[in-house]
Amino acid sequence: MAQIALARERLFALRETIARLEGKPAPVLAAAEREALAEGREMRQERTSPRLSFGVELFDDALEGGLQLDAITEFRAASSRDVGAASGLAMAIAARKQRQEEDAGKALPLLWIGDAVGTLEAGRPYAPGLKDFGLKPELFFHAAPRKLEDALWLAEAAIESAAFSTVVFEVRGNPLHFGLTESRRLSLRARAVRRPLFLIRQAGEEEASSAALRLHVEPAPSNTRPLPDGSKLSGSIGNPIFRLTLEKSRNPAPLSFLLEWNPHEREFLPVSEPSFARPPGKQSAHSGAQLSASGDRPHRAQAMGALLALERAS
Repeated sequence: MAQIALARERLFALRETIARLEGKPAPVLAAAEREALAEGREMRQERTSPRLSFGVELFDDALEGGLQLDAITEFRAASSRDVGAASGLAMAIAARKQRQEEDAGKALPLLWIGDAVGTLEAGRPYAPGLKDFGLKPELFFHAAPRKLEDALWLAEAAIESAAFSTVVFEVRGNPLHFGLTESRRLSLRARAVRRPLFLIRQAGEEEASSAALRLHVEPAPSNTRPLPDGSKLSGSIGNPIFRLTLEKSRNPAPLSFLLEWNPHEREFLPVSEPSFARPPGKQSAHSGAQLSASGDRPHRAQAMGALLALERAS
């Protein structure tokens, strides 16, 4: 305890020195002290944080029992083509959480917040598709603020109200107005009301945040659809499979997992090795006639001419 108190005293002294050099007023120091004390309380409360089990032993063990439900969980898609996988994983986890709440007799709605830029790039949730994925459209609310600042305000207000089972917040890239300070505010509100915030970062890089867990999400090849007799339907596409890498967690090194989502049972299944939907050399089970070659033009593109290296205009 003495070492902790000494370290805290040194931290406060360092903050005071920095504040004086920057010409900041004394209330800033008091706010910094309150923040540090809040961090100490949070560290003591982490052992009793509610968690959501995935039902996959290896993955739950890596998360120390499951997903923390009073913190921020970030689903990062490195490129735009992987945004669908990140959004799908967030929906799957939200659907699993809703199922547990329904079993307990308390079904709360889900709020999906997407700023204008993210909505233009990734689109909006589709109600029939939500139902097929395991979510109930009547318990799904979508908001599309025009500005990122408005989306941040709405996310904070939604979490603080504790009226939603889960709040999902989509962010495009690494915007300037959404950094560690804003992430910290959202994290404190989530911890206070014991509600989760799922942050979907579209085509963004890793950056410092107060998220308790950050997952790098990629799509993986789906298995073929099983038939009642145990065989596989050739050329079919089964349940979605996600490739997850724990980028920020308590594990000493990044770990990767493959999880399959069963939307009918609303449960995750472990996948040892991905397989392709159609074996090489075999056509789809419902394949039609192939298109004939074009009759009035060459069957392939003509060779390109010489390329000129031009200087950039700006």
